[in-house]
Amino acid sequence: MKAVAASSIGDYECAVAALADYYQTVERGLGACFRQPGLFPVNNSATHTNQPACIILFGTDQGLVGQFNDRIAELAKATSPSLISPQKSETSQALVWVIGERLNERLNDMGITTQRHFDVPNSVKAITALIGEVLLDIESIYPLSAQSDVQLFYNQTGNSAVYAPVNQNLLPLNQPWCEELAKKQWPTNNAPELLGESSATLGAFIREYLFVSLFRASAESLASENASRLSAMQRAEKNISELLSELEVNYHRLRQAGIDAEMFDVISGSNV
Repeated sequence: MKAVAASSIGDYECAVAALADYYQTVERGLGACFRQPGLFPVNNSATHTNQPACIILFGTDQGLVGQFNDRIAELAKATSPSLISPQKSETSQALVWVIGERLNERLNDMGITTQRHFDVPNSVKAITALIGEVLLDIESIYPLSAQSDVQLFYNQTGNSAVYAPVNQNLLPLNQPWCEELAKKQWPTNNAPELLGESSATLGAFIREYLFVSLFRASAESLASENASRLSAMQRAEKNISELLSELEVNYHRLRQAGIDAEMFDVISGSNV
């Protein structure tokens, strides 16, 4: 199991790295859309007050991961007050979707109601099917737009720690980020042009942006999960090694005490 966890970490980290070029292409497409009149998103809460916020949390199906699921649940509850279940707050409209049975149970224990539950993918190839299912479910609730409300919570691998929980606001699109994409220099001398209906093109790029972001979140979560499991097994091995050393010392001490007692009996008997 330790070898499987160690090898899986590399697979998921490679998947995240491979998305970099694709993500850059999607950013350029969004930038080309935002250069067109009428397509630049303007943050206006009135445009999506009737749409439920969609909060997606990435956890685990298996154990031996320490506080992996607890940290995600605590960050989500602290960051998003709308996670309060509708039974406790009539104004809450958040849709809470969970990837991972263990995280789903943890959220339910905290009094947070979840509407959808997905299984954790067991390979890089399985991530694509999961993200496709999530996107279909999102679009079945409301048409995706730059003003939709979609948030992610997942664990991300770090340099100073095995993993750290992060929150990413996918939608609505960050206005300074959109301005930066629109002003970014095009890689060629020819200005980009949109073919077909502009709004449909923007919608397609937003779906691709969501896909690559969700894929990256899932891959980083899986890499963090395996890193946490590997760390837990290494700590267990260290504890077992220390326990064995302590038992061995105690065994030799007791054995020596027994030998000493027998020698004292022999000496005492010979003196009689």
